[in-house]
Amino acid sequence: MAGGTAPGRVPLVAVAHGSRDPRAAATVAALLDRVRLARPEVPVRVAYLDHCTPALGQALSGLQEAVVLPLLLTEAYHSRVDLPAALNEVRAREPRLRVHYGTTLGPHPLLLTALERRLAEAGVRAGDPRTAVVLVSAGSSDARANAVIARQARAWRRSGWWTVSPAYASAAGPSPAEAVAELRRAGAPKVVVAPYLLAPGYFADKVRQTSLEAGAAVVSDVLGPAPELVDVLLERYEAARRQPVPSLVG
Repeated sequence: MAGGTAPGRVPLVAVAHGSRDPRAAATVAALLDRVRLARPEVPVRVAYLDHCTPALGQALSGLQEAVVLPLLLTEAYHSRVDLPAALNEVRAREPRLRVHYGTTLGPHPLLLTALERRLAEAGVRAGDPRTAVVLVSAGSSDARANAVIARQARAWRRSGWWTVSPAYASAAGPSPAEAVAELRRAGAPKVVVAPYLLAPGYFADKVRQTSLEAGAAVVSDVLGPAPELVDVLLERYEAARRQPVPSLVG
């Protein structure tokens, strides 16, 4: 493609939140390895907003064009403010850099499939009418992000579960332990917890401990490098790649 990059070779730069817990970066690396296997012609790089390197500017170094995708499950402060600001700062230094900015991984129907995969791995049959599910996100100070999780919980109820209740590991309520206790008081025959979290770390550990202490029968694993996340990530990549490059992001 004259003056640009061949469509199938526009680099994908995946931007994760970052964590001091090394398990988080290892999980992101495993997910992106699966993306490379699925689309070997697409160069894939990683960047982090905090705690880890490379930073976004380092990841974009030397590129003329890129698709930047937030490895975030909900659209909140990081995707609406932090990441666009970092992108605009890079583009101010590199005005010839063409950046297509993609949307967050969630919400997406395949993420519910991935959650059911993790529950099944923990021995929970999908849509069991005698099982109540607590859908736990990290939580946000942005009420819009928390409302998305509540809507996902309502949508997931239609799969046949006894019910699905939203909960938040921080910044909003109810907490996972509160949601588990409420469902048990309501007479749910069995309560399980599905962490809507990308990687292991502080939140995942806290959700597991407090949920089990509150009486949850099962706490499934984080989403991690689930194949559904690979599909969603590549769908977001293709959608962003086809969009015109904005003068500013955000």
